[in-house]
Amino acid sequence: MPVLILGLVLFLGVHSVSIVAPGWRADQIARRGERAWKGAYTVVSLIGFALLIYGYGLARQAPVPLYTPPVALRHLALLLMLPVFPLLFAAYLPGRIQRAARHPMLLAVKLWATAHLLANGTLADVLLFGGFLAWAVADRISVKRRAVPHAVPGAPPGAMNDVIALAGGLVVYVVFLFWAHAWLIGVSPR
Repeated sequence: MPVLILGLVLFLGVHSVSIVAPGWRADQIARRGERAWKGAYTVVSLIGFALLIYGYGLARQAPVPLYTPPVALRHLALLLMLPVFPLLFAAYLPGRIQRAARHPMLLAVKLWATAHLLANGTLADVLLFGGFLAWAVADRISVKRRAVPHAVPGAPPGAMNDVIALAGGLVVYVVFLFWAHAWLIGVSPR
């Protein structure tokens, strides 16, 4: 469990700098340059992500059950996951979906985390998915309060962006549902 916690602290910590210390972030970018900031940010993120994955795998070997979700919640989780990938695509494809969701990636993270909390009940699951859910809620509140939002790189606005986001996202959802989740995570969501 300590490896999972360290991974969460590093990964979510570096992603929380804009939430808890936006002035410090701006100061670091001004002092060191944007490339250096992004480089350090990327390195810490990747280390945190690797530790998070490895730590979650270790924690799954000796699970500590907190609750046993009813089977019906697994079906609800599959339904909640349906818009997640289209929202992730929409975060980088400006269109109606992006405007309606305002912050589609944060909404996707909240839905993903909630779905997984409904379907899984071990301590590692609560730490991992609960941590991401808390971070996404805090970041959404922070985004509302920022004077100048950070620009998200993406495709130019276009009429087809919503179609691409929906079609691409649903294809990825089906791939994860029938193959990729079991291959990557070792658990079939079906």
